Amino acid sequence: HMNIPKNLKYSITHEWVKVEGDTATVGVSDFAQHELGDIVFVEAPAEGTAVTAAEQMGSVESVKAVSELNAPVSGTVSAVNPELADHPELLNQDCYGKGWIVKIALSDPGQVGDLMDAPAYEKYIAEMKH
Repeated sequence: HMNIPKNLKYSITHEWVKVEGDTATVGVSDFAQHELGDIVFVEAPAEGTAVTAAEQMGSVESVKAVSELNAPVSGTVSAVNPELADHPELLNQDCYGKGWIVKIALSDPGQVGDLMDAPAYEKYIAEMKH
């Protein structure tokens, strides 16, 4: 059973977003980490990098494949999870917690409204599987 926390927003490329004020914490969803398998390397954008919604900002490498990491919102990277360099497997173990990837200072908080809420994301995954 997929874990889809109700308090988060989701992108069509399976990133999750948790908004606090004008900062968005971003990671990959439970669905994404399941699909990827064992994650061995996370290439995250550096602090201070400008990112654009729906465009690539890094990548996640698993034993199976390299997957694009897309920015779900536009803004500037304000923090990068320092644990991931040594422990990329945190994305598998705790994707919504210790496995967060970056924090983004939102340039347009209104973009968050374009993302899916949990029920919409659940439906999106169900439709993808058919």
